[in-house]
Amino acid sequence: MKIENIKACVFDAYGTLFDVNSAAAKCKKKLGNRWESFANAWRTTQLEYTWLRSLMKKHKNFWEITEDSLDHTMETFKIKKEMRNELLDLYKKLSLYPEVEECLKALKAKNIKIAILSNGTPDLLKGLVESNNIQNYFDDIFSIDNNTNYTYRKDNCPKG
Repeated sequence: MKIENIKACVFDAYGTLFDVNSAAAKCKKKLGNRWESFANAWRTTQLEYTWLRSLMKKHKNFWEITEDSLDHTMETFKIKKEMRNELLDLYKKLSLYPEVEECLKALKAKNIKIAILSNGTPDLLKGLVESNNIQNYFDDIFSIDNNTNYTYRKDNCPKG
């Protein structure tokens, strides 16, 4: 099926562009053969905490929920507390899914505007995009947190 007249594509960040299991995957040796179960439980807990807070109307930003869900999952899996900071640092630099960059290139080649809309904090989103060196593909990055966005248009980039 050929799709025509598309002017813009908006992506979610976590689980769509960025592999949420890649932080734990980079710690396979330390986490052992349960690393994938641990990663899946962390993500599931993160989503559940997000949904519950939304239903309760008790907002916490995505990073705080990520920390809380990691703490719970580490306790459940009896992971040493010394790994907490390492896992959180790796979460700030999640890997792209393998097909993402090729997809973004193809969209840009068709002059389609590309953006991210996410519940991640602006700083987290900016860091993920820059750590994966894909900032040149995006026209805008929108966060629900404080209704802020980053625009990567060349005419809006700070000098220096």
